[in-house]
Amino acid sequence: MYALIRREIQDNALFFMGAVVLSAVLIALAIGTLDSHRWIEKAALDSGAGAIVLPIVVLGFFAMGAVQMDTDKIRKISAFMMTLPTSRNRILLAKIIAGVLAILTALVPLAIAVTILLRIHAPPIPIYFTMVIEVFAGTFLAGFACYCLGLQAGWNSRRIVATFSGLGLTCILVTLILIKGFDREIMVILSAFIVAVLIRTWHLFTSTSL
Repeated sequence: MYALIRREIQDNALFFMGAVVLSAVLIALAIGTLDSHRWIEKAALDSGAGAIVLPIVVLGFFAMGAVQMDTDKIRKISAFMMTLPTSRNRILLAKIIAGVLAILTALVPLAIAVTILLRIHAPPIPIYFTMVIEVFAGTFLAGFACYCLGLQAGWNSRRIVATFSGLGLTCILVTLILIKGFDREIMVILSAFIVAVLIRTWHLFTSTSL
C-alpha cells in the first residue's frame, strides 16, 4: 500500500509543489496583515479574500483528481498494477490518500501559522480559535469534495461532459460556501456530498474496464 501511495505522490509531484507554494503564499499574507491590531477580524470577514482563495484551492484539487484518473486511463497504469498482487480498491484508496495528503500539505502549515499568530497578537478569546477550526475544517471538506468530483470526472468515459458537470458543481459549492460560510449545515452537506461522490467514483472505477 505504501508503494502505491508513494507512486501517486511521485506522479503528482507538481500538485504537491503547488500546495506548498499556495500554503507559503497564504502564510506570508497572514503575516503581512499584522500592521493592524484588528487583522484577524479583517481576515475572517474579508469576503473578497475568500472569494479569491477558496476557488483557487478547490479548483486546484478538482484538477488534481481529474489528472490522476485521466493519466491513469491514458497510460493504463491501473491495468498494469492489476498484474501485480493488488486490487482496484487498494489502487483507488492510494489515489484518495495522496489527494488527502496534498490538501493537508496546503492547509496544515497555514493552520499552524495562523494559530501561532493568534497566540502572539490576538487577545485570548476562544471564538478566534473556534473560528480557525471551522474555517480550516470547512476548507478541507470543500477541497476534498471537489477533489472527489475531479476523480469521478477524470475516470468517466464521457470525459468532457463529466468535467464540465464537475466544474459546475464545484462552482455551486464555492458560491454556497461564500454566501453561508462554514456553518454546521454546510459541513453536513459537504460530508454527505463527499460520501455520495466517493461511492459513485468507487462504482465507476471497479465496474469499468481498465
